[in-house]
Amino acid sequence: MTEERDMLLDLLIKRASTGLDDAEQRSFDEFDQAIAEREMAAVELTAAAISMAGLDTSEPLPAHLRAMIADDAVAIVGAGPPPEAEPEPWPPAPPPTIYGDVFSPPPSRIGLLGWLGWAAAATACVALALNIWFTQIGPANAPMPEQAQVEPPRPPTSVELREEMIRTSGDLVRANLAPGNVKDIKDVSGDIVWSEAKQAGFIRFHGLPVNDAAATCYQLWIFDKAQDKATPIDGGIFDVTGEGEIVIPINAKLKAAGPEMFAITIERHGGVVVSKREKVAALAKVETRAA
Repeated sequence: MTEERDMLLDLLIKRASTGLDDAEQRSFDEFDQAIAEREMAAVELTAAAISMAGLDTSEPLPAHLRAMIADDAVAIVGAGPPPEAEPEPWPPAPPPTIYGDVFSPPPSRIGLLGWLGWAAAATACVALALNIWFTQIGPANAPMPEQAQVEPPRPPTSVELREEMIRTSGDLVRANLAPGNVKDIKDVSGDIVWSEAKQAGFIRFHGLPVNDAAATCYQLWIFDKAQDKATPIDGGIFDVTGEGEIVIPINAKLKAAGPEMFAITIERHGGVVVSKREKVAALAKVETRAA
C-alpha cells in the first residue's frame, strides 16, 4: 500500500511539474481516481505552500500548473467566507450645546452642587415674590399699618409773638389806647408796643365793636418824627370779629422813625391812603421809651 501510494505521489508530482508521458499516464489511470484526486489535492496544496514560502522560485511556475492549483484551491478550500458586510456608518454626532460663549456639559451631567445652586436660586425667587406681595401689593383685606401722626408745628399766635418781642426788644416803646371822636366807642382800652429796630409792633385792645367787614375796616396810622402829620404812615387795616382782648400785628408801609402817636380810624372796606380822620376810634400817645 505504501509503495502504491508513493508511486501515485510520484506520478502526481510529475504530472503537476512536467506532465506524464503515455506509459506514466496509463499507470496513473490504473489508480483509483477518487484517491488520486484526493492525493493530487494534497500535492497541489503542498506545492502552493512551497511557492508561498518563497522557496526556490527562480523557476517560474508553469502556467497550466498555476491554473490547476488555482482551480483546485477554489474547489477544495471553497469560495471562502462571505465578504464581511460593510459596517454601517456611525450616526453623526450631535452638535455641542453652547451656553453663552463656552461649551458646557449637557444638563444631564449637572452635579449635586449644580442642583443645589438651582434650588437656592428658586428659593430666593420665591422669597422675593412674597416680599413684593406683602410689602407692595398685599391682600386686599390686609390692615394697613398705622402711621404715626405727626402734627405740623403750630404757628405762634399774635399774643405769643407780642410777648416774645417785648421780652427780646431793648428799644421798645409803649402807648396806651384811649377813646377817639366816635361817640359810641367809649370803652376802648389797651396799648401799643413798637420796636424801632425791628420796625414791628402790636396793638392790644378791648372795647372796639365788631365791624361790617364788607363795608368798613379799622386802619392804624403812625405819627413819627419824620412823616408829615397830614399824611401819617399807614400801619395796616384789620377787622374786629369778636369781643374780648384782641392782639393785632402792625404792618407799617413805611419806615417809622421815632413814633410819637398812633391813631385807629374807621375807614371804608379796604382802607384808604390818606385818612380824613372823620371817625377816630382810638388814640395812643407814646408815653414810655426803653432807656
